[in-house]
Amino acid sequence: MLYNIFIDPFVQMVQMPDLLVQTLWEGLVSGVLYALIALGFVLIFKASGVFNFAQGIMVVFSALTLVGFYAKFSSWGFSGHAAAFLALVLAAGVMLVLAVLVERVVLRPLVNQPDIILFMATFGITYVLIGFGEMVFGGDPKQMIADELFLPSGSVDIEMLGGLVSLQKIDIAAAVIASLMIVGLALFFQKTRIGRALRAVADSHKAALSVGISLNQIWVIVWFAAGLVALVTGIMWGARSDVSFALEIVALKALPVLVLGGFTSVPGAIVGGLIIGVGEKLGEFYWGPLLGGGIESWLAYVIALVFLLYRPQGLFGDKIIERI
Repeated sequence: MLYNIFIDPFVQMVQMPDLLVQTLWEGLVSGVLYALIALGFVLIFKASGVFNFAQGIMVVFSALTLVGFYAKFSSWGFSGHAAAFLALVLAAGVMLVLAVLVERVVLRPLVNQPDIILFMATFGITYVLIGFGEMVFGGDPKQMIADELFLPSGSVDIEMLGGLVSLQKIDIAAAVIASLMIVGLALFFQKTRIGRALRAVADSHKAALSVGISLNQIWVIVWFAAGLVALVTGIMWGARSDVSFALEIVALKALPVLVLGGFTSVPGAIVGGLIIGVGEKLGEFYWGPLLGGGIESWLAYVIALVFLLYRPQGLFGDKIIERI
């Protein structure tokens, strides 16, 4: 048993390096998408101190909205690509409307309330979106309009290390698009005036108000940014499988990512996502057979639990020191 756990997996890695590269690639793609989801959590937490439990259902709701608009435009006679991009613009508009509604209906009335109250409010948002989404779109899985959005299909086979590594083109596109969006948002919030305002709000709401920064505008901006992140994530995950409410479970994989990287760190979201993505793929492929398989669904939470025990603030989080 000790040999199977501590030695045999590494022997397999050395003997079949092409399979190791294949596993690492799949973990890298998953990790980048996890990081993208986690970025939505980080943006909202930095601006309002609220852990947005609704981020997972926002991924599903935005993707369903996109597919629903596409179906409507197609029925009106629009061509496939035109209908897809019109649907994409309107889906982004819906996420803007959602951001405004959340700020007006939820955040503004609850300002200065305890964090737990705001956290529970995001539970309410979650179930409102679930109910509204099921009422409008139904509960059946939908097919993502990948071809209509010019997302590639098929695979690229590369001979390396004495074997064949197969890279799905949609995975390559997902990794590139998610990486560009992460970098773009990071630069936007680091280099622009809005980004400086966001950092000021994250440091102190009262200090930000004292220098004329509007909390309401900042909250709308970050919720809209989180909505765009959710939309891109929903497109990429939906293109790899289907669009259904089961995607919410995938989106909640961002929780271990946040534990690893820290709830307020954009670089932490990236690093944590890669650790979780690669770690669960390696664990599933090399150690999963010892436990009957299926460890990919819970290994990320075990890794997060270990971090909570030894470094609860995460790799990049600020250590909180309270003086008595």
